[in-house]
Amino acid sequence: MVSIVALTAVLLGAVLVGLVTLGGILRPEPDPQWQPAAAPAGASPSVSPAPQPPQEITMSATGDIVLGNAPDRLPPNGGAGFFDSVTETLAADLVMGNLEEPLTVDTGTGKCGADSTQCHQFRAPPEYAAHLRDAGFMLLNQANNHGYDFGEAGYRNTQQALEEHGLAHTGARDQITVLDVEGVTVAVAGFSAYSPPNNSLIDLDAAAEVVRRAGEQADLVVVQVHMGGEGSDLTRVTPGTELFLGENRGDPMAFSRAMIDAGADLIVGHGPHVLRGMEFYQGRLIAYSLGNFAGGGGTLSSNGRLGWGGVLKVSLTRDGEWIGGEFLSTYMNGNGLPTPDEEGRGLGLVRELSELDFPQTSPVFGDDGSISPPSN
Repeated sequence: MVSIVALTAVLLGAVLVGLVTLGGILRPEPDPQWQPAAAPAGASPSVSPAPQPPQEITMSATGDIVLGNAPDRLPPNGGAGFFDSVTETLAADLVMGNLEEPLTVDTGTGKCGADSTQCHQFRAPPEYAAHLRDAGFMLLNQANNHGYDFGEAGYRNTQQALEEHGLAHTGARDQITVLDVEGVTVAVAGFSAYSPPNNSLIDLDAAAEVVRRAGEQADLVVVQVHMGGEGSDLTRVTPGTELFLGENRGDPMAFSRAMIDAGADLIVGHGPHVLRGMEFYQGRLIAYSLGNFAGGGGTLSSNGRLGWGGVLKVSLTRDGEWIGGEFLSTYMNGNGLPTPDEEGRGLGLVRELSELDFPQTSPVFGDDGSISPPSN
């Protein structure tokens, strides 16, 4: 006689087999042809990394800076607070300016004779480098027509004064200044019509070679260039060589485009003492002149357009691709100090000139000063 326990076990087994057989009502049996891949011991599930945005940095730049002219034409209070009103405007990962004078004692080798009436030479005390540092400047260009106003000694004194205040410099012949800016390397080279001692903007082949070498040393290449004639009426950019007082001041358009062809990512121009237009060439911005930024002690004329300048700010990726930019208008006040221009006169002029001179390649300027590439 079969026990009740044994009979119960047989009936329960039959029920379970039936449930599986009748179409897998409770749980379908797994496909014997598919098995999940075995993960290595201790491994976490594979997750695709989120795409990272391209690394970018901001850079700002100004036109001509003269802090004063020793010994008689210096700003009040020894220049204390010289840049206070524009410090926030200048702020960027890399802040650059064109230093249009030596920072030196009188070396006895000034370029102007005692009775000269058409010659201009400038110098400011070496300690004025502190004002540049306090404003946030990080690099100063020396390639211009006043860098050697007090000879080789004055030039080297300027470099020493800048270095003592933690400031980089560029502009000497064959000098390529490389900076680490938030993990992005930036090479800056300065050019002018005066070579030696500066890199020449007139010899395009030699200049292009400097830019190519700079590109081998850094992620981004910035060209600082002192080019073009001078004067309140010289705001236009046209093809061809420009002269001033009989001197060859280069062909700004040919030079700037050739340097971009050689690998430059940004062209920062100055020299005419007035603002000029901007254009995009091969996706890179050319600012043909940023005008007068500072003329302490009244050393630079502030009459009309001569008193207008601005701060150019750009954001670029490590590869030089355009992210964004803006132009912020400034003017020189009665003491020649840079001051934000709420009227935006410089912006209005740069927009007008850009559209006149570069109808196909002019940036698009917003009312807030924003800069965008042309849509065509």
